[in-house]
Amino acid sequence: MNTVYFLVQQTMFFSIPLLIVALGGMFSERSGVINIALEGIMIMGAFSGILFINVMQSAFSLPPQMLLLLAVLVAAAVGVLVAMTHAYAAINMKADQVISGTAINMFAPAFAIFAARMIRQVQQIPFRNDFRIAKAPLLGDIPVLGPLFFRNTYITTYLGFAVLAASAVVLYKTRFGLRLRACGEHPQAADSVGVNVYKMRYAGVAISGALGGIGGLVFVIPTSTNFNASVAGYGFLALAVLIFGQWRPSRILLAAFFFGLMKTVASAYSGIPFLANLGVPNDIYKMIPYIATLIVLAFTSKNSMAPRAEGVPYDKGGR
Repeated sequence: MNTVYFLVQQTMFFSIPLLIVALGGMFSERSGVINIALEGIMIMGAFSGILFINVMQSAFSLPPQMLLLLAVLVAAAVGVLVAMTHAYAAINMKADQVISGTAINMFAPAFAIFAARMIRQVQQIPFRNDFRIAKAPLLGDIPVLGPLFFRNTYITTYLGFAVLAASAVVLYKTRFGLRLRACGEHPQAADSVGVNVYKMRYAGVAISGALGGIGGLVFVIPTSTNFNASVAGYGFLALAVLIFGQWRPSRILLAAFFFGLMKTVASAYSGIPFLANLGVPNDIYKMIPYIATLIVLAFTSKNSMAPRAEGVPYDKGGR
C-alpha cells in the first residue's frame, strides 16, 4: 500500500503543473491565439518566483505557505507580462503565432541564465524547500484518502484543483467564457454582436500567461531545491495534454494525470519495487513520457476539436 501512496503522491507532483499550464493554453487557444510560448512563460514564471523566494528567505522569516503563495502571485504577474509580448505580436501585429511563441521560448532560458549570473554569479538559484506539508490537520487522518492526498503534499496541489474548477466555471458558466469561445470559433460573428475580439483575445492570452507562470513555479517547488533555467520541456508536454484533452477542462484533467503518471514512472521508477527489479536501463524509462506523447497524439490528432479560428489573425476591417 505504501507503494500506491508513493505513486499517487509523485504523480500529483508531475500532473498538477501540466494541468495548470494546459488550462492556461486552453484559454489562449479558445480565444483564437495559439500559445506555443508556454515553455518560455513557465521558465520566466519559475525564475521570478524562485528568485523571489530566494531573496525573501534571506531577508525575512515569513511563514512558508504565505511565502509560497506570494511567489505564486509574482510568477503569475511575470507570466502575464511575457504573454503580453506574444499577444501584441499575434493580435496587433498579426505576426505568425508559432514564430512569435518560438522566439519567447528561445529568449526565456537565455535571459534566466544571464540574469541569474548577474545577480548571483552562478547559473542556479537555490532555495530552502520548507513548503512540504507533512500531514494536513484532520484531513491527513482520513483512512486511505488521507495518506493519498493530505500527507507529504504541497499547497500547490490544491491550487491546481482550484484552477481546474474555476476554469470550468469561467469557460462554460459565464458571459466572459461564452464570448471567449465565440472569438475562437467565429470572431466575425462575435464582432457583429458587439464583442471586442481584440480585447477578448488579449484576455485569453493574459490568463494563459498567468497560469503558465504559476505552472513553472509549481513544477520546480516539489521536484528540486534550485532553478537552473529549465522546466524539462513541460511547456511542450502541456501542449500535448491540451490537444489530447481536446481543449476541455475535464479531459485535460485526465490527460494531465495520464502524462503525469508516465513522468512518474520515468523519474521515480527506482522507488517502485516491481519496476526497479526489472533491470531495464534508466534511459528507457526516461523516454517513456515522450514515446507516450507521440503515440497518443498519433491516435487522437485525427479527431481534433480545436477552435476553428485558432492561429488565424483577426482583421476587423477585412470581413
